[in-house]
Amino acid sequence: MAKKSRNRGGAPRARTAAARPAGGAQAGTAQLTAPAVTGEHTRTKRTPAYPGQGLGLTETGPGSMASMGRRLMALVIDWLLCMIIAYWLTHSQFWTIAVFAVEDYILTALVGFTVGKRLLGIRVLRTGGGLAGLRWALVRTAILLTVVPPLLTDRDLRGLHDRASDTMVIRF
Repeated sequence: MAKKSRNRGGAPRARTAAARPAGGAQAGTAQLTAPAVTGEHTRTKRTPAYPGQGLGLTETGPGSMASMGRRLMALVIDWLLCMIIAYWLTHSQFWTIAVFAVEDYILTALVGFTVGKRLLGIRVLRTGGGLAGLRWALVRTAILLTVVPPLLTDRDLRGLHDRASDTMVIRF
């Protein structure tokens, strides 16, 4: 009969892979590489629990993403104000869109909010912090005037105009 080989401790050696710990390392040795990841784990991504989490914002209160309700209400206030200004200047409501474009561009670039946004406590900032600036406010306003892209939002409630200009609308 053949003799079983023994290791230093005198215990018989394991002959099957099933006797080894997961990952193929021998018992008592450290595993230096990470175990292989199966296909199922690589496809799953953690989705943010609330809008703005992926941007590092708080869930509620100051510093959180502004809701669509607040944003739409600010838009209505700005539009009505621009209608009044256009009618006062030209005695025609035809120029409302031009007045709105100028108001939105200048105020967003210089202070980060329009009159309606200020009244509702929301502001436009770059995702890295700071004001949008003249160039990105122009991009944002031009896309905003096309109406449909702002309605197409992502998980963080950022419309296409916000994503194109790398901005976000937060509460303050």
